[in-house]
Amino acid sequence: MNEKDAIDLLIRSGCSADVIEHCRAVADYAKKIALNIRDNATHKGQPVQIDIEAVFFGALLHDIGRSKTHGIGHAVAGAKIALENGLDEKLVKIIERHIGAGIPEEEAKGLGLPEKDYMPATIEEKIVAHADNLTFGKEIGTIDELIINLRKKKLDEKVIDRFIVLNNEISAMMV
Repeated sequence: MNEKDAIDLLIRSGCSADVIEHCRAVADYAKKIALNIRDNATHKGQPVQIDIEAVFFGALLHDIGRSKTHGIGHAVAGAKIALENGLDEKLVKIIERHIGAGIPEEEAKGLGLPEKDYMPATIEEKIVAHADNLTFGKEIGTIDELIINLRKKKLDEKVIDRFIVLNNEISAMMV
């Protein structure tokens, strides 16, 4: 897969120009984070394995499900589209697990999702979820801005804590 193929898939799937612009911004930011983590770990003599290509293409396609719905189910819809198009399982999981800072199985049903664990598990999944959380449209924001927005939406504090934990985990690996 190359960038043109990924953009073509977003277009063929029915994503709007705004969604595609957001996906490009998240992909660029996620790749920057991944390179930073890889380079920082290397400088500390602690090599870390990050599939930079999976981060970039997973982030570029993370919102493909928004071609079907803009609700929380867009991650599940996106994973289905990815599977139907023969994408690698690694990309499917990035798309499926990018929502928020992850959704544990016990919360999924209450949100109308199929009962399964949507928590990002791999470093690639975590980087994409984090980059998406801090990308507002095409602008990169801060964790403080994100928390303010989440509290305005009256999200439960334990959910907000997941965003903070993910931010802290990714930030600790960066320079």
